[in-house]
Amino acid sequence: MEMSKSLAAFAVLALMLAAPAPSAAGWSSGSATFYESTYRRQLMATRFLAVVLALSVTSSSAAAAVVGGGGWLRGTATFYGGEDASGTMGGACGYGDLYTQGYGVYNAALSSALFNDGASCGQCYLIMCDASRTPQWCKPGTAVTITATNLCPANWALPNDNGGWCNPPRPHFDMAQPAWETIGIYRAGIVPILYQQVKCWKQGGVRFTISGFNYFELVLVTNVGGSGSVKSVSIKGTNTGWIALTRNWGANWQCNSALAGQALSFQVTSTGGQTLYIEGAVPAWWGFGMTFTSNHQFDY
Repeated sequence: MEMSKSLAAFAVLALMLAAPAPSAAGWSSGSATFYESTYRRQLMATRFLAVVLALSVTSSSAAAAVVGGGGWLRGTATFYGGEDASGTMGGACGYGDLYTQGYGVYNAALSSALFNDGASCGQCYLIMCDASRTPQWCKPGTAVTITATNLCPANWALPNDNGGWCNPPRPHFDMAQPAWETIGIYRAGIVPILYQQVKCWKQGGVRFTISGFNYFELVLVTNVGGSGSVKSVSIKGTNTGWIALTRNWGANWQCNSALAGQALSFQVTSTGGQTLYIEGAVPAWWGFGMTFTSNHQFDY
């Protein structure tokens, strides 16, 4: 039900954002007639797409569900990474190869106001170009869901409204080019957007990659569904109690304990407030650099 309401709201909003017909003042009668006719066809197409979206989401199990009941927020978006998004690999969340990790090309770097020192890593956002403000640069009736995988750092040498797009307190998404071109015209460079955080849908369970050495473990938590981001992590070895991990950077969590040779269990709490207890997620024969997939996944 939540999923249907979310994208149905998007369809209704698409109707509301249809730009008023431009004035034909200053045009010859023939030009004005052609211009208005073209505009009306485009507007009818936009409304048709919006109605189709509204009808289809009621039966779609993959529709986006709004997290926390939030509404649409205003922001801006640019793009980077090239046509194949190869330039978006790595990033401040620590996911590395976004292709093999399952995040693909639909990702974005968040401004510091949204990135929240890495606490937003993995969150999913539904984004649409705000056609009420720049109809000439938006692709009508389109929206895209992206995952937060990187930080778009502030550029203090440029003003917030002229190049310093990621400067605080701006809510800005520097999107992978393929994702951005789903909603915007390439030549625009930057567009105003409407966005909201939505539920992340993942295949398989939460994954844990263990790096480090000796008495230092660095645990990368990936493929997180629900709210997409992690609030806290604890680890327990065969011979230990629960040990609280601290965020090192991005989606990487650390502890300073001798856990080699022990089977490992995890207690993970999402930013949505759900806690998973994953017993025996990692067998005793684990080694640094290995990744293990659990049978557990978040709903929120």
